[in-house]
Amino acid sequence: MRLVKSLLVCLRTEDEDVKVALGLKAHSGWAALVVIGNSGNEFQVIDRRRLELVDKRDSRWAKQPYHAAEDLDPHDAEKLVRRGTEAAYRSAQREMLATIKSLREHEILACAVLVPGPMPAWSVAEILAVHFRMHKAEGVLFPDALASAADNCGLNLITIPEKLLAEHAEKALAMPFSNLMTKVITLGKSVGSPWGKDQKHAALAAMIALQRS
Repeated sequence: MRLVKSLLVCLRTEDEDVKVALGLKAHSGWAALVVIGNSGNEFQVIDRRRLELVDKRDSRWAKQPYHAAEDLDPHDAEKLVRRGTEAAYRSAQREMLATIKSLREHEILACAVLVPGPMPAWSVAEILAVHFRMHKAEGVLFPDALASAADNCGLNLITIPEKLLAEHAEKALAMPFSNLMTKVITLGKSVGSPWGKDQKHAALAAMIALQRS
């Protein structure tokens, strides 16, 4: 296991050619992105932003396409879910390309996407038949779209099960999770709010990706 010599943190966005990794935590229609760099064994916040994964004109249905299709006949339901899925993947691709362009002065080593547990291969009809399955499907849709975008853009994709984040972090960074979260909180102080749970977990995912790369 590689040991981390130092976990000092600072913010030095003016540095060029810093090796970085992306960390992403998705929600329905958007994602928290944190870009972490490592220079001289110091973790740095290079960027922090919100990625919009749904076009505003489609926001009434595209954030939750399965819920929007719930009362439609089977044919129209299939059509709407397919349209929502395609829109999510298209938006994720657009946001990923824009992110890569904004980081052109840095070397992107990896992109870590926090993912939910796997979903059975349910059909659209089977998902719409049980309400909790709709939430499950929509919870999988946007992380999957981000992972696909990262892969399509040629990034080193690392998927991290969100429920196992602490375990993966301790293994990769050789430090107890509580200590790691203290470091992540310190990172947040360097950039200010918003720095909630989404940003903290995205930052930790990016730190794991850097250490693995």
